Amino acid sequence: MAAGKVDIFDTTLRDGEQVPGCKLNTKEKLEIALQLEALGVDIIEAGFPISSPGDFESVEQISKAVKNATVCGLTRAVQKDIEVAAQSLRYAVRPRIHTGIGTSDLHIKSKFNSTREDILQRAIQCVKWARNFTDDVEFYAEDAGRTDNDYLAKVIEAVIKAGASVVNIPDTTGYCLPYQYGEKIAYLINNVPNIDKAVISCHCHNDLGLATANSIAGVIAGARQIECTINGLGERAGNTSLEEVVMIIKQHKHLGLHTNIITEQLNPLSRKVSDTMRMPVQPNKAIVGSNAFSHSSGIHQDGFLKNAQTYEIITPEEVGADSSKIVLTARSGRSALAYRFQNLGFQFNRNDVDVLYNEFLKVADSKKEVEDADLSLIAKKYQSNVALA
Repeated sequence: MAAGKVDIFDTTLRDGEQVPGCKLNTKEKLEIALQLEALGVDIIEAGFPISSPGDFESVEQISKAVKNATVCGLTRAVQKDIEVAAQSLRYAVRPRIHTGIGTSDLHIKSKFNSTREDILQRAIQCVKWARNFTDDVEFYAEDAGRTDNDYLAKVIEAVIKAGASVVNIPDTTGYCLPYQYGEKIAYLINNVPNIDKAVISCHCHNDLGLATANSIAGVIAGARQIECTINGLGERAGNTSLEEVVMIIKQHKHLGLHTNIITEQLNPLSRKVSDTMRMPVQPNKAIVGSNAFSHSSGIHQDGFLKNAQTYEIITPEEVGADSSKIVLTARSGRSALAYRFQNLGFQFNRNDVDVLYNEFLKVADSKKEVEDADLSLIAKKYQSNVALA
């Protein structure tokens, strides 16, 4: 596969904000948008302008403030939606209208009570409406993950012909397995005659825990945009996690892919979003979780202290995290204990550590984690006993 830049489309301020309890005001949205721009995000989906006056104002203010990234507004395949989005984006240096409609038979019949042919015409029409306001139009085929590939290819060909510059292939319900999603992208590349005139975008949800895997399968197959959120926030089980796909691409250089993300800013922005949206990050979350660079198993600690790369494929500094942590528990070994004593200023030889280890285990069996204060008490008691002997 040819080398390529993968555009990062961040929808924290739109899809991420759909999490119950995560509603942001305009000031909060603007602060996060400016940090997303500084992070190196290519496209910021700032909101759904017609949904409320507050969302309209947020998109408008972000459009005024952001100078380098593309600012995007979401719409349905409705003329009024598109006109309102265009109005909210009128100050943007690089405006994009994101419009579309459901394409799976389930959506066509149950949601729209319509037919494939009618949906095809509505898809073409919404792109044409959007092109009246900007050359940068992205079309989403909602529930593409469960859409028949032949029909999906027909829709994608038609909307590109109508003027779409980006075609979004959402796995809206997180249904696909990675190989299925990758095959769907490959099918479009091989069966849509004008696909070279548009960028294919991956928009994956995490209902089965496969959003990141599906997005990576998509770019391996030839997609060149990933739609994602900070901390994987989003509807239901969330969206593709920005920090995860970015670091996968950075680690696996053999893929020949790259992004513009400044990875050292990932953890600081993760904390900013978590605090602002009042949504804690799970401790074992990849890249930005508080335990992402913590080691508590004795076997792991021993290997890590000899060479960090034995158990860390990413350095904390690379993603703006705090330094790696040796966490002392009942599963920790002598190497970790000696290391922590040394950090506290105690110099013990191997025989000392053997004796101290037994005392350490007594404390470790009584609590989840042995803290520095516990270690100091153990060490000072041991030193006193040695002095009296």
